[in-house]
Amino acid sequence: MTLDHFLLQKEILIDAAGWSELLLGVVIGALKPPDRRYMERRIPTSSFQQPNFKNKRYLQDAVKIASEIIEVMRPDEETRFKVSTAYVLSGVCKYLQNRGFKVEKVEDTGELHHMVERGYVRWCSEVGVPEEVLTDKKRFWAMLKWVAEKPRLRECLVKTGWASWERKWRNEIFKPADLPG
Repeated sequence: MTLDHFLLQKEILIDAAGWSELLLGVVIGALKPPDRRYMERRIPTSSFQQPNFKNKRYLQDAVKIASEIIEVMRPDEETRFKVSTAYVLSGVCKYLQNRGFKVEKVEDTGELHHMVERGYVRWCSEVGVPEEVLTDKKRFWAMLKWVAEKPRLRECLVKTGWASWERKWRNEIFKPADLPG
């Protein structure tokens, strides 16, 4: 057995949550074991609304966050970044590699994924999404129903850049309620 089996590998894990969710943007988190330094940042909802969505602004925002991660966590040339395969992080991998870092794409970031998911849920709570909506097993439908209760007020919280939003879901939330009479 060689000595390198006993040395801790320097690494920083990066993951994201919220990409497939109806509401808000995306939370990106980074964790630096073993000292457990954690940071998270948010890609704003506006990056998932037109014209920003069409221009893939969220990819640029993710790279800006990667730049902040480097600044805050101060990796050296021995640090390996383990980056989730989430599409929103695809530009992050290229950015880090271009900066000379070792990058490994990973399917599972373990504890970090749960931390980032909690960050996304916390953001939803901050804007008034009720807990029962956030804990519903079919969260997309619960979020859609919640937006439909006050569509003019809540549509600004939706990722409206999705083609399916204009084609289908927007019509669903603006359907007239059963009118008296």
